[in-house]
Amino acid sequence: QVQLVESGGGLVQAGGSLRLSCAASGRTFSTYHMGWFRQAPGKEREFVAVVSRSGSPTYYADSVKGRFTISRDNAKNMGYLQMNSLNPEDTAVYYCAADRGLTIIPRTYAYWGQGTQVTVSS
Repeated sequence: QVQLVESGGGLVQAGGSLRLSCAASGRTFSTYHMGWFRQAPGKEREFVAVVSRSGSPTYYADSVKGRFTISRDNAKNMGYLQMNSLNPEDTAVYYCAADRGLTIIPRTYAYWGQGTQVTVSS
């Protein structure tokens, strides 16, 4: 089992950057693939990025490709999402998740953090 806690969200102007962090508890974090998802008001939770348990490969949603970078540090039990060139459409609650399967489908993930709000002003 793994517990996840996100941090790093906030309010940023369009064109700005944020770095989200995901702190994982337990000694087995390195055995889980890790994903980032987001949910805007009135919308379904959507895939953002995923990184395999070893750190490679990584996959991104088309909407964030080239702007966001997912990474992890298994020695520190940490995951990250670097977000650059943010725009108002990126406003959402961002969640990190972990699962033994490498997938982009939210409902397949077993473990979730509580989420962190990202708001991008125009």
